[in-house]
Amino acid sequence: MSKEKKKAKLPLVYKPVGFALGWASGALAGLAFRTAWKAIRHEDDAPDALDKDRGWGEVLLAAAVQGALFAVARSVADRTGAKAIERSTGVWPATTKDGRD
Repeated sequence: MSKEKKKAKLPLVYKPVGFALGWASGALAGLAFRTAWKAIRHEDDAPDALDKDRGWGEVLLAAAVQGALFAVARSVADRTGAKAIERSTGVWPATTKDGRD
């Protein structure tokens, strides 16, 4: 198989790997968020945007912490999966440098 054909099929092969890593990273990010929220606010439950008894500051702080942790976890999972695919096949799974679509 030529390198061009191999490269054309690789993103499709990477999809299930990326999905599994994304799912696992989401679960770990959720756990990290709950742990971080307990450390920051000493509360078991983080505020939700529709939580009437919480102020804007609490809701936005929770959203920012949660968003940052999920973005880091997703980037770690994407990068780890891409490096594993490259090590096993010799080809980087992304076809462009545009980032995630």
